[in-house]
Amino acid sequence: MNTDDLEDFEKSMHKEIDAFLEAGSQPAKPQKATRSSTKKPQPPKASASEMKTGHIVKLAVRTKQLELDTAFEYHSTSISRLEAQMEAEKAANKAGFPIIGYVIDIQRV
Repeated sequence: MNTDDLEDFEKSMHKEIDAFLEAGSQPAKPQKATRSSTKKPQPPKASASEMKTGHIVKLAVRTKQLELDTAFEYHSTSISRLEAQMEAEKAANKAGFPIIGYVIDIQRV
């Protein structure tokens, strides 16, 4: 490699690093739970320092009695499984899902 190629490579790497850092510094937009039974809602983007401990709770929720279950995912910072489940149920109610069917999965982070 000659010096021109090396300088071009270095400039392009600096541009990519700057773009990555700018994208990471913007606040994440809150995501709403979707009502589709085939699509799963994506978890909110959290930095590594925010999600060191806690649980990821997946609930089967519905808005009406005779409706297909929808997966609702909630990220809790609580170390207690029961407390994380209760927080997830409250968040699902707040998101507009009055009927909580059952717990699909609880994963420890």
